[in-house]
Parts: sequence; structure tokens; C-alpha cells
Amino acid sequence: MAKKSGKKKNKDKIPNAVYEAELFRLQSELVKVQLWAKATGARVVVLFEGRDAAGKGGTIKRISEYLSPRVVRIAALPTPTEREKTQWYYQRYVAHLPAAGEVVLFDRSWYNRAGVEHVMGFCTPQEYSRFMRQTPIFEQMLIEDGILLRKYWFSVSDREQLKRFRSRLNDPVRQWKLSPMDTASLSRWEDYSKAKDEMLVHTDVPASPWFIVESDIKKHARLNMISHLLSTIPYTDVPHEKVVLPDRPAASNGYKRPPRELSTYVPDHVAALLGDPEKDL
Repeated sequence: MAKKSGKKKNKDKIPNAVYEAELFRLQSELVKVQLWAKATGARVVVLFEGRDAAGKGGTIKRISEYLSPRVVRIAALPTPTEREKTQWYYQRYVAHLPAAGEVVLFDRSWYNRAGVEHVMGFCTPQEYSRFMRQTPIFEQMLIEDGILLRKYWFSVSDREQLKRFRSRLNDPVRQWKLSPMDTASLSRWEDYSKAKDEMLVHTDVPASPWFIVESDIKKHARLNMISHLLSTIPYTDVPHEKVVLPDRPAASNGYKRPPRELSTYVPDHVAALLGDPEKDL
């Protein structure tokens, strides 16, 4: 008898036109969230976690596409330095938390310790146990201080992950996303699964729950995640004055543009691509 998969069967993919229209509608709502946060001084933290190639980065890009980087920041921390390794574990993440009127999107977060650090042996068993014990307390402190904390786990199947890894092999703009750590995750699939399950046992608590995003279909994952995020934030429309463009002066005040020859322009690369139209006649 065939073993049933724990994952739901993929639905039909959303048509591109419907996806683009709904994505733009959700992005318009995200602009309202940005204005609301700035006006009210709200502080929002969104954690994006999941396996490599699960679709976290693509979703973050769609969220931030039309937002101001001065209000909505992306925190994607590199490997800790030797100095940072001696700090309180949460310290380098605390430095990136939002001030009033800011939203921070963590592309991986302090949960590195529950995943890659634990599986790859980059932390001791004692450090791992301490993390599991302290994290709910740490997050409760953030929430009690007024931070809106949202945690999302992007869940991708082993077959889809392998497919995405293979697509990166010969892709010149995405090869950099395929690191030795990524390839190592293929042979440690079950180890990462156990680590994720253990993480949820200790940190999926009522005060700061985890929300699972099924991400085998990237477009569905993006719409589902953004829609849910918006539903959890108590934002409202912020009244603002309508912008009116002034009329241009009818006459100049004597200004004359300097001759073009005095400036250095970039070469017309597009003209070279288009070629000489007269040669095609």
C-alpha cells in the first residue's frame, strides 16, 4: 500500500493575469501598511524561515518592491564574525530590530540556531538547548514591548527543492544561490525535518505562533503569505494631503543649459543592440 504524503496535493496553478492583478492589489495594501506604520510609530518584525530554495527570497522581493527602504528594511545577516560568536546569541539580531515607524523583514533570523547550526554542528548541544528554552521568552519580551512579531515557515517538498537546485546549476544569474551549504541540505533532508519539528514543539506558542506556507507553487505561496500577513496587522488608511503638481513657468528666467559637449554621457548601448535601421531596408 502506497504511503500517503503529509503534503496536500498541488492545486491547479493560478493564471498569470489573475496572479499579477492580485499581487498588485496586495502590494497596494502593503503601501497602506507602510504609511500606517510611519504615522502611528508601529514596529513590525516578520521572520522568513524554511529550507533552502523554499521561496523566501522571492516573497520578500514582492513585499518590498514598492515600499521605501527607509521604512521597510530587509535584514539578511551573514555568517557571524569571530567577535559576534562571543556575544549574547540574540545580540546581532537585536541590532536590526525596528524603531518606531519601521518594518523589518528577516531573511532568516535567530532561528538559524534551531536549523543549520544545530544540524551542521555549528553550535554545542548546550547552546541549542538554551536557545530552545530562551527563545519563547525572548520573543515574549519583544511582544510585550509593543513589537508586532510574525513568523512564517516556507515548506517545500524534497522533489521541488531538488528541481529548483538543478535549475540554478546553469543559470548565470542564480548560480550564486547554490552554496555548499545548500547542497549539503539535500543529504540531510531528514535531519532538517527533525530539527524543524523540534523547533515547532518549543517555539510555536500562542503568543508568537508559527504560520506554515506551502511553497511548492511559488506564486501561490507569495499570495497566501502576503494576504495572511495583511490580515494580522491592524492597519488603517492614513489620511494624507492630495499631491498637486505646480504648473511649469511659462517663460524661463534666463537659464541656458551648457553645451552637451561639456558633459560625458554613457555610450548608447541600446543603439548598438537595435543596429542600423537603414541596413534592414
